[in-house]
Amino acid sequence: MSMIRPVSALSLVAVSALALAGCASEAGAEAEVPSDAAADTVEVEDNNGTHTIAVPPASVVATDNRTFQTLDDWGIELSAAAVSLMPDTISYTQDDSVIDLGIHREPDLESLVAVDPDIIVNGQRFAQFHDQMAELVPDATILELDPREGEPFDAELKRQVEVLGEIFGKQDEAAQVVADFDAAVERVKAAYDADQTVMSVITSGGEIGYSSPGAGRTFGPLYDILGLTPSLEVDEASDDHQGDDISVEAIADSNPDWILVMDRDAAVAADDPEYTQAAEVIEDSEPLAGVTAVAEDQLVYMPADTYTNEGIQTYTEFLEDLADAFEAAS
Repeated sequence: MSMIRPVSALSLVAVSALALAGCASEAGAEAEVPSDAAADTVEVEDNNGTHTIAVPPASVVATDNRTFQTLDDWGIELSAAAVSLMPDTISYTQDDSVIDLGIHREPDLESLVAVDPDIIVNGQRFAQFHDQMAELVPDATILELDPREGEPFDAELKRQVEVLGEIFGKQDEAAQVVADFDAAVERVKAAYDADQTVMSVITSGGEIGYSSPGAGRTFGPLYDILGLTPSLEVDEASDDHQGDDISVEAIADSNPDWILVMDRDAAVAADDPEYTQAAEVIEDSEPLAGVTAVAEDQLVYMPADTYTNEGIQTYTEFLEDLADAFEAAS
């Protein structure tokens, strides 16, 4: 026969004490877990100083043409951007979820408020709107990485992609972008014969503009980076987006061995019935017919979307084409 033993009052007290201690321990364990863990941050420096940015940023806006390709290649989601300034080679142009801020002539900056950005990657054509953006979304970090005057242009292109790599956790990808650029530069330098002269031009509206060594739009910095020998240098050259006004005869008289070409209209007016391709403008020019570069087909063209996509990847692509041309001619 089994017996049911009565539980003493002392035993009940002990059991109760253990139970209470267990509850207290569980409560204590829960208290040690922070309810709101601190967000990770990264500190980066741009043209305006040092910024501490919570990463990953939840709402990203991009208005700097030089960054579109990088952000696109890395799969960074944008809440708003200057989509109207993007070439159709950038996938954001097919993404209806990205609010279009328009172009720099008529920007829709008020839309920034709706997307509540954590970071605005700003620059180039939109750099002029920095203060207005700061007023509209004072809590956003406005990051500007335009190449700084007086700094080596190639280093500035690399700085831009490296800073973005830190912010978006794409350090390895940024390092590869930089390595590809450096490799292309070295290929050009190794293949180029400094005794051969180079002319760089921009075509727009069926006209040929001059892009000078040093100052000229797009091509100017490449003379120093690559050690190119210019066929012509003029005083008071500018960085005008259509190139400087110089006669075709002056270009012909300098008789360049190579002509580097950016077709400005290819990026902004290719659908215009009046559009004339750069190759046609140059190769059909009677004054240039006898120039060595034209006669020997030593013309190297920037990618068609260059004017609206002047980031490091665009330069890498062009430099690889230039290296191919130099190597083939050697």
